[in-house]
Amino acid sequence: MIRKAVIPIGGEATRLRPLTIETSKGLVRLLNKPILEHSILNLARDGIEEIYLGVKGYVNYTSLFDYFREGYWLRKKYGLEKEVRIRYMPRYESTTNGDAVWYTMRYYGIDEPVVVVQGDNIYQMDLEEMVEWHRRKNAFMTIALQPVEDVTGFGVAKVDDGYRIEYFVEKPAPSEAPSNLANTGIYILSENFWDFLDEPWAKEMKDKKKLDFGSDIIPALIEHGYDLYGYPMDGYWFDVGSPERYLNAAMYLLRNLSPGDMDAFEVTKDVHMQGRSEMSENLRRLIRDMIKRGELLVKGRVLLGRHISIGKGTALEDAVVDNYSIIGRNSEVLHSVVMDRVKMGSNVRVMNSIVSRHVEIGDNVRIVNSVIGDNAVVSNNVRMYNVKIWPHEFVEKGATLEHYTVRSTSAPKR
Repeated sequence: MIRKAVIPIGGEATRLRPLTIETSKGLVRLLNKPILEHSILNLARDGIEEIYLGVKGYVNYTSLFDYFREGYWLRKKYGLEKEVRIRYMPRYESTTNGDAVWYTMRYYGIDEPVVVVQGDNIYQMDLEEMVEWHRRKNAFMTIALQPVEDVTGFGVAKVDDGYRIEYFVEKPAPSEAPSNLANTGIYILSENFWDFLDEPWAKEMKDKKKLDFGSDIIPALIEHGYDLYGYPMDGYWFDVGSPERYLNAAMYLLRNLSPGDMDAFEVTKDVHMQGRSEMSENLRRLIRDMIKRGELLVKGRVLLGRHISIGKGTALEDAVVDNYSIIGRNSEVLHSVVMDRVKMGSNVRVMNSIVSRHVEIGDNVRIVNSVIGDNAVVSNNVRMYNVKIWPHEFVEKGATLEHYTVRSTSAPKR
């Protein structure tokens, strides 16, 4: 079984803004914990013992290191069979996901097969089965593939009957895609994988650091006859690369994961709440009583965090409310995510939207198809439709915004 995994996690995640203006994409909260924590837990439960983060930039490195540290705490928190150790790429200036993996493996002297997972992927799969597939095919590289309805923004592979990859194109126009099999960014690399860089034809790739897996490495290896195979991936997979994809992933997981998968306990059949303390149990009892008395209306599935407060007359439908958040009376959270320590007034409607951390929302506010960045303030009587609010911004009382972005003149340097 493979014991090591590398997760390249660099770049500024511009498509995910405003969620990533001041936050590493790996630490954006999904179902009330960081995106990257989901992947690390999946890897650890599949027997991976060492995880290497190919970090780039000040925000990525400092925030990820300060949160995950060496990773030993994960065993106790989640009851893992073994400890998982997390290490970080030293400060090499990587420019692509491929050279982040290359630098990391070269520095740590990794000369055995590894799993590669992208930092903004959310997935569930049988890794042991994929490893066995890789070995059975005697593959140089195996790529987990999954059919998608819309190939826009994905690398796409054409395979033969044995799933050997015959052709690969990165982010083709839908009309030019050779199939609907998307590259998930989950790879198994053979122990001698990077030896290809010693070939004369690869000299320019190495010298110019043209080592993006999708744009450079995979097409070049196929062109030069290497055995690359697709693996028909079962289970779910999301590239959480934009607010729209983030929200789609959150709603899918909310509707399909078990309470245990969400580290939550049942309040009612479709309402689950996190927290194990006596205070959390008392809060679950309070929420359950509010639902029974009709003081809290619930439809679809709902995930609630710890130490929250919800006012009477509020309605939740397919909603995630994170830790320490306060929702006032007669409000609605519909098909939306409210992150931690949000303060929301009364008579507020949030629909198909993402409200980030420590946001303050006044009374009589409507937020539809919008994304609000960390620590923003939305005053009373605001209406916003298809709006993005950058972190720390202020929306004045009575404003009506449509198809608009509220942001500072410059984003902070990463």
